[in-house]
Amino acid sequence: MESVYKRVLIKISGEALAGEKKTGFDFDFVSRVCTAVERCRKMGAQVGIVIGGGNFWRGVKDGAGKVERVSADRMGMLATAMNCLAVADVFKQQGTPARVMTAVDIQGVGERYDTGKSIEYMERGSVVLFACGTGQPFFSTDTAAVLRAAELHADAILLAKNIDGVYSDDPRVNPEAVKFEAIRYDEVLARHLAVMDTTATSLAMDNSIPVIVFALAEPENMERVLRGEKLGTTVNN
Repeated sequence: MESVYKRVLIKISGEALAGEKKTGFDFDFVSRVCTAVERCRKMGAQVGIVIGGGNFWRGVKDGAGKVERVSADRMGMLATAMNCLAVADVFKQQGTPARVMTAVDIQGVGERYDTGKSIEYMERGSVVLFACGTGQPFFSTDTAAVLRAAELHADAILLAKNIDGVYSDDPRVNPEAVKFEAIRYDEVLARHLAVMDTTATSLAMDNSIPVIVFALAEPENMERVLRGEKLGTTVNN
């Protein structure tokens, strides 16, 4: 079955790559993620991926009161580059063409991000991994994902999280929390729901890019989303 989306941007948290270990990599799980992405590619989807760095370093949390914010955020950018290199290598071992593009110059690690080249690589069938966030401190990798999606004219953002959608409250704390099948961006902002940070949410809203929030615990969910199955929560205008 062909993908209902021509081009997608997948956002994966760094913590998800660590699995139960919480830090570093669970390479068995990373392999499952890469296999699922390859199936998405075979469905005809052009795929870009932004990965967080939380399995190594979370700038605001880990550096608070110890490292100046700009330095802490730059350390986080390097963590995302480590993740992209590891995932790209797993892709290549599986026979999937993959490219790493970095938002800052890191010679020998990846190519400097260029919108035109990124689109060209995706059109040729490569999975493109975008490292180092936006390249600027004070911006999250969620914001980087939305920015890249807008620049690359992605049809949707697949937000792979540790929870299976958007809820009215934290379901781990409040058993009465209600899961939304669909919700508008303005409501997400008004209710301060934990989908993405407000900068990322506002940018997605301004560019009318739908975000599908789903659980990465089962990487095959990515394929289900591309088949058009109702899964998780869709956020849109």
